[in-house]
Amino acid sequence: MPNNILLIEDNPTNLDLMSYLLRSFGYHPVAATDGEAGLAAVRQTSFQLVICDIHLPGIDGCEVARRIKADPDICHIPLIAVTALAMVGDRDKVLSAGFDGYIAKPIEPETFVAQLKSFMGKATASPLAAQNNGL
Repeated sequence: MPNNILLIEDNPTNLDLMSYLLRSFGYHPVAATDGEAGLAAVRQTSFQLVICDIHLPGIDGCEVARRIKADPDICHIPLIAVTALAMVGDRDKVLSAGFDGYIAKPIEPETFVAQLKSFMGKATASPLAAQNNGL
């Protein structure tokens, strides 16, 4: 499987840090700076994992997750939220939108890639399962 990982992140500093860390471990990060560009990229290229911020220009990360998980061609790709949302209930909201995992910002460079590896290769919910969960 290719080592391509899609990063959907509009903050240049966060994007640079995550890209650097992934390249350091042999991955090939591909960047998209808004939700629409991220959706276009994930439909055109094979990715091992998608990492997505929640607050994005245009469509937000939760809508990106809903669209990815509703598409039978790409719904199997693990989708991880990386976000500064830290209020009570935010984690549950993000996961109920279709994300397979959640990493809080600011990321910890020492553990970031290891956290991501725990999601790689895992089967994710089918669109039918997502519909049954109210998505």
